[in-house]
Amino acid sequence: MLVGHGSTLNADSAAPTHQHADELRRRGIFAEVVPCFWKEEPSVSGVLRGVFAPRVFIVPLFISDGYFTEQVIPRELGFSQGGQPGFARVQQRGGQTLHYCGPVGTHASMTRVLIARARAVVEEHPAPASPKPVETALFIAGHGTGNNENSRKAIERQVELIRARGEYAEVYPVFMEEEPRIGACWQMAQAQNLAMVPFFISDGLHSFEDIPVMLGEPAEVVQERLRSGQPTWRNPTERHGRRLWYAPSIGSEPLMAEVILERVREAADGRLGE
Repeated sequence: MLVGHGSTLNADSAAPTHQHADELRRRGIFAEVVPCFWKEEPSVSGVLRGVFAPRVFIVPLFISDGYFTEQVIPRELGFSQGGQPGFARVQQRGGQTLHYCGPVGTHASMTRVLIARARAVVEEHPAPASPKPVETALFIAGHGTGNNENSRKAIERQVELIRARGEYAEVYPVFMEEEPRIGACWQMAQAQNLAMVPFFISDGLHSFEDIPVMLGEPAEVVQERLRSGQPTWRNPTERHGRRLWYAPSIGSEPLMAEVILERVREAADGRLGE
């Protein structure tokens, strides 16, 4: 079971969950792969009632541990509350063993997903003298909120992991609602070339509208591009003497399927999520 947030306002919110469900079905690893959602149909509790396999792995397609992964989804599943973030919760029901896995966004292998996204956006939008990673400042963009400090921690951990690899000239976290702010990236970087990857599962209001405006695009230009079906950020865009490539959100990156499988393997082995 792949559990997404879903949305009644954004039809594209569910797309990454369906994408990865389709890919895992194609691989033929599991008897069944079913997507479900908190905010739309099929619902989490409704799907579980129709699953009869002896072992069920439930993987939340969420960025961080928090209210939804620690309270809402377990409640919908009928799991007892509590436990530590990262542990797979196991429950026996009749002839079934249910494994509740850690969210994908906190797994260490998300580093590969972020790097793949950053590289792909530069390769897909070449410019004269397109930069190598070692010539680029990489920014991981998140929402940021005082209500869930784990959201920030997940991003900061990935920044540390990517920095340790030494592939990029600079690596920074930036946020919509916390410091450092997304719009400060132009001043934060020493490199002339910038790449920004939104640490969101799905594209929507934040990635299509809010962040381009925070990066300096006039709101009316962003709205006009949305109405005409154009990308709201043109790669690369030059501003303040620098060039910035802005990637789609990480949720639709094909490598996410591997992160899901890592969470399942951990749960199957009874291991603490990395």
